Amino acid sequence: MVIFTAFRETVTGKGLAFRWTYILLPLAVLLLSIILAIYFYPRLPDEVATHFRPDGTPTRLLSQGMSLAWLLAPQLFLILIATGTTWGITKIGLLSQPAADSGIRPQWILQFMGNAFALPQLVLFLVMLDIFSYNSYQVHIMPLWASVFIVVGLATVIFATLLAMLIARARKQFANQPDQTKEQ
Repeated sequence: MVIFTAFRETVTGKGLAFRWTYILLPLAVLLLSIILAIYFYPRLPDEVATHFRPDGTPTRLLSQGMSLAWLLAPQLFLILIATGTTWGITKIGLLSQPAADSGIRPQWILQFMGNAFALPQLVLFLVMLDIFSYNSYQVHIMPLWASVFIVVGLATVIFATLLAMLIARARKQFANQPDQTKEQ
């Protein structure tokens, strides 16, 4: 309870309020990972294969508990980093005022920064899904490189869309400004 009261949405001085939307995507991926772990845990053998050769044969085995810990701990760590980064910036007040005439609100920057941590979490989620499916059904869903390509492809589309929106906004803003060179 003490932890959650520290994250209450209150504005302190010049800083912004911390909002859970700043880390919504990492929390959603963590929730999906926990649901996946709960679903597959009873189906896992006592020794879980966690490392594989390129041909798909396992090379390293861990117990059920250790495999879950090694699969969920990095995601928890990424959530802590995302939360600490966004919460710290809101409390320090680094982004309390928008840049002059930029049209970019500080909340958008924080939302982007915090939710960007979902990208490595998606890779970990897909790896976790592959490990669980192999150990439960002896079927590999996809290799790690395919998981990385999927996530990098999604990230490229998202970043390109955001960049296009920013460029369009900047062009619109500069087109609406009066020409000051003719007045001189």
